Amino acid sequence: MGFAELLDEVGGFGRYQWIHVTLISLPGLLMASQNLLNNFVSGVPTHYCSIPANHSLSNLSHLHQLLKMFIPPDSSGNRLARCRRYANPQWQLLAANSSTNVSHLETEDCIDGWTFEQSDFLATTVSEWSLVCSLRPLKQMIQTIYMGGVLTGAIVYGSLSDRFGRRSVLIWSYLQLAVLGCSSALSPTYSTYCIFRFLSGMAVSGVIINGVSLKVEWITTKTRTVVGTLSSFFFTFGQMVLAGLAYWLRDWRKLQMVVCAPNFLFFAYSWWYSESARWLVLNQRSEDALKSLHRVARINGKSEMIDKITVEVLHSHMKKEIESARSTFTVFDLLRTPGMRRISICLMAVWFSTSFAYYGLAMDLQKFGVSIYLMQIIFGAVDIPAKLFALGILSYLGRRVSQAVCLFFSAAIIFANIFVPTDMQTLRTTLACLGKAFTSASFTTVYLYTGELYPTVIRQTGMGFVSTMARIGSMAAPAVLILDEVLPALPSLVYGGSAVLAGCFACFLPETLNVPLPDTIEDVEARCHRNHDRFFSLLYLLFTFKCLY
Repeated sequence: MGFAELLDEVGGFGRYQWIHVTLISLPGLLMASQNLLNNFVSGVPTHYCSIPANHSLSNLSHLHQLLKMFIPPDSSGNRLARCRRYANPQWQLLAANSSTNVSHLETEDCIDGWTFEQSDFLATTVSEWSLVCSLRPLKQMIQTIYMGGVLTGAIVYGSLSDRFGRRSVLIWSYLQLAVLGCSSALSPTYSTYCIFRFLSGMAVSGVIINGVSLKVEWITTKTRTVVGTLSSFFFTFGQMVLAGLAYWLRDWRKLQMVVCAPNFLFFAYSWWYSESARWLVLNQRSEDALKSLHRVARINGKSEMIDKITVEVLHSHMKKEIESARSTFTVFDLLRTPGMRRISICLMAVWFSTSFAYYGLAMDLQKFGVSIYLMQIIFGAVDIPAKLFALGILSYLGRRVSQAVCLFFSAAIIFANIFVPTDMQTLRTTLACLGKAFTSASFTTVYLYTGELYPTVIRQTGMGFVSTMARIGSMAAPAVLILDEVLPALPSLVYGGSAVLAGCFACFLPETLNVPLPDTIEDVEARCHRNHDRFFSLLYLLFTFKCLY
């Protein structure tokens, strides 16, 4: 007998679980916006050097005539240069039959600043603080700093929630994201904006990891796969919501405010959540756990169970877990025993590679030569079949095979794109979308898988620890794009190779399909031992079969 049986007795997946899961999943619509916000907030408008103020436009009927005599063409010859202008006006270029060799004309930097077109964006951080040319790296630095905050939040809030509870840290994270996210929209300087984005990233991490655990710990074993996958659709639709909001507003301050302000609403209704009864019992707060179970039973229409479930009954169901919880656990316990060490190392590889490939594809939408708003919708839409695919294989093939399949498929598609000529832009974009779909399915799988692998006594610490690798991956992904200047295929080789390596690591994780959540480290060790024997027995049989035939 365990806590899973108690959940069945108070209604299984009843009315309370429906409301609970929906309310926790709803903020996912805007968590996707936070992670991908830099695509629009820091979009790079078409720009060129500003024309000297002492030259009048009155004698020129068309703007492109003026630009032609002040701005040289870029290396392709089809567009205006973005970072150089002629040192002196080149009046001879206005002649229709001019044969002047512009490559020999003297140029200079944009000493009068830049002019930004407003066809795609009315205002972005790039146009407001001139993050172009020599300052262009500062544009990507915003995303790197934000992901640094997400990394820090995973470490800090993962540990705090094991000490103070999932509900308390989740409520605080909503408030922090609401206040600091809206403050970001009012930032007067680049440095201030980066600080607010870092702190917002911490809050996003707190919302995600505590939301996942609070959902998992209040639902029954048989519904975890369906609930975990379907609730991830909120992130999928959130990507399309972001595209719609960005297209409608076109101003980075307004967009920043709109995607952060709803967190005040999430903060207001989050007080309705019940703290994890598992966590309460393991932290010697059995009376509070009993009240939570009675509340769930009442909402689920199982009022007759209120008198039957007492503290003694609760303790009898969780006797082993209570004895284990008398010990104090730290992040070092994730690596102390063989089973926990194997799980942690494999999950670190899976989280890193999934995030590495995902953000490598998703954070540079302007490179596809299609409307950035349309690309965001397409990238969000491909997640729908990808998650349905994940739901199917998670239910029938199990977690381990699903995780490995998603990673290997994403690697194969990334590698295939290397051999597609650059002029076949439609095919390259299609393959990129498919690669993004499989990395999204990998994300769906690993979120659910991680929550099922770690025991209750250290689940949040474990979630925070391994998800830090995802944040490192998301921080490293943009840097790899620079390798394109050395060899165009190099970024794809790095992204794909990382996914292949992680897929191999995933094969060594224990299976958790239809298995009750572990509550103690001893439960994990026993499960790992059984799965280890089965996995290597299968490898031995396959090897023997190959040798015989």
